[in-house]
Amino acid sequence: MLYRTEGIVLKTIPFGEADLIVSFLTPDYGLLKAFAKSPLKTKSRFGSSLEPLTHSQIAFWGKEGASLPRLTQSDIIHSFQSIRDKMNCFLRVSEIIELTLQFLPEREANRKLYALLLQTLHNIENNLTEFPYTPLWKRGAEGDLKGRKGGLDLSVVHYKVKSLKHLGYAPALDSCGKCGKYGDCFFVSQGSIFCEDCSRGMYTPVRISKGVAKLYSNLLTWDISKIKRIQPSNVLLSELSDIIDAHIEYINTKTLNSKEFIRSLSCQF
Repeated sequence: MLYRTEGIVLKTIPFGEADLIVSFLTPDYGLLKAFAKSPLKTKSRFGSSLEPLTHSQIAFWGKEGASLPRLTQSDIIHSFQSIRDKMNCFLRVSEIIELTLQFLPEREANRKLYALLLQTLHNIENNLTEFPYTPLWKRGAEGDLKGRKGGLDLSVVHYKVKSLKHLGYAPALDSCGKCGKYGDCFFVSQGSIFCEDCSRGMYTPVRISKGVAKLYSNLLTWDISKIKRIQPSNVLLSELSDIIDAHIEYINTKTLNSKEFIRSLSCQF
């Protein structure tokens, strides 16, 4: 049976000398893996449509529920070439791609997550045109001031927060997970904050400032078009990013490979 949908290329794995196994995020079939015959050959009909991040109209053939259907068509809608061309930017975007691959079960449709990823990529690409990105480890004490207006770091953290919400893994940072009162003690193993009374006897928590809690609340509820209104300092954004990354690492039982690679680069500067 022939199926048609659209998809964003998340990952490709070589298979043999010229074939690929391609992982797409699709609105209709969720995370979909498909076998692409001979895309690495010079005259392949797929052209550059299987490059990472490429948004394409695709068709695939296989029995219903087949684990690895055959990709028969892939026509580019938008390539997001400018993101791939900038290594620093592509590395940061790789974090959200890996997060999606790790947390979304195969063949589980999630239209909200699909729309979020597509909107995030467009936002990042548009922002690159307006504000060139300076990686965090190369910034001075004042940071990348231009990057505060809906910049890459904010877009990445926003995607992480919203995707965790859509996937059912979002941490609770608004009130105590036991009594509902105000609290500022975040416990990674619980995925929640607790107030002073409820957290007595527990191991040392991560302290959450009101600014971080407010920023998290905004990112959790606002869509991509509204986050340009937020202008958090690099310190505040880094604090929230560290909390979200720790939460992801605990759920995933390991650090994302892309995040670990970025950390290794930062040690060189």
